[in-house]
Amino acid sequence: MRSAPAITVLLLIGAACGGEAPKDAPPEPAPKQAPAPEKKAEPTQQPPHARAKERAAMVQVALVDWGVKDETVIEAMKRCPRHRFVPGHLQSRAYWNRPLPIGHDQTISQPTIVGSMTEELKLTATSRVLEIGTGSGYQAAVLAEITPYVYSIEIKAPLAESAKKALQEAGYTSVQQRTGDGYYGWPEEAPFDAIIVTAAAPHVPPPLVKQLKPGGRLILPVGPPFARQDLVLVIKDESGKVFTQSLYAVAFVPLTGSLGKSND
Repeated sequence: MRSAPAITVLLLIGAACGGEAPKDAPPEPAPKQAPAPEKKAEPTQQPPHARAKERAAMVQVALVDWGVKDETVIEAMKRCPRHRFVPGHLQSRAYWNRPLPIGHDQTISQPTIVGSMTEELKLTATSRVLEIGTGSGYQAAVLAEITPYVYSIEIKAPLAESAKKALQEAGYTSVQQRTGDGYYGWPEEAPFDAIIVTAAAPHVPPPLVKQLKPGGRLILPVGPPFARQDLVLVIKDESGKVFTQSLYAVAFVPLTGSLGKSND
């Protein structure tokens, strides 16, 4: 496992035309034209290559230079249009290697964190992956560039709705979404090959470990709210034995919901 500098992720948190008239003909009065019907605003649709150079530059700085080596992840983030998940007034910053606010005291995550956490999951084209904390939808979109079997849970209904719209308009229609408490995972769709949590929990949620397949990997920040946390990798081996490893220091907003207290 590579050593890496501590990363702080600040999760703070769209005439008609016709033939020429004869020269000696008297001029005809201009026809009255009915006012054009008001057009409804349509979502901006951009081709897949839109802002590709910016994405490539971002990936070089945020992933390659930092140490991400998984070509599957690198290529996925080169394809994934981060600007489609950034508020309109922040479009000029869409490919900065920084988190950006998306409302509701949340952000679209820093590209380095997205790439690093995704790499640790070791996904394949057939992996079933659960995301806790849909947020803007960007992390789910990156996952969907690798596998069509992506399930994402968001506890804040307005974010869940905006992410759903952004994912559909960007073409990521295979992502399955749910609004609810991510601490308990998605038991109806378990088990999962990989689980990623994008908010800090005070401990590793037992329901998520239970929903992990033998051989599966879970990554999440663990620690107190609004303080230094550890990015923790949980691996369940083929026999079902669980191992944990601390990767590097991070700072995420806390995971919200019951945190299992309702079952105590």
